[in-house]
Amino acid sequence: MATDYEEARPDVAEASEETLQDVQKTDAPTAKIVSAELEENDFADGLELSGAIVDEELSIIVIPPGNDEFVCGECFTIRHRSQDEKHTKQGIICRDCVHVHS
Repeated sequence: MATDYEEARPDVAEASEETLQDVQKTDAPTAKIVSAELEENDFADGLELSGAIVDEELSIIVIPPGNDEFVCGECFTIRHRSQDEKHTKQGIICRDCVHVHS
């Protein structure tokens, strides 16, 4: 006698049907209800996200390097002349950058 392995066992089929009926009996929210709740609780008002574009004008004072300072050609930070380590085409390289790349 040939056995159909695709056919569900009777006890499994009965349990699946009961589970389906239980799910259908539950009072699940509809898409319209969920949508209405989301619109009602619009959390975006007054919430600022990090990295968001801000419509405020920023004003800062830029202070150029002093006579005893330089801008490193590698890390572009302002360093004191005592940090001057190497002169290249990019400009003066600070001691930290020279030691990192060696």
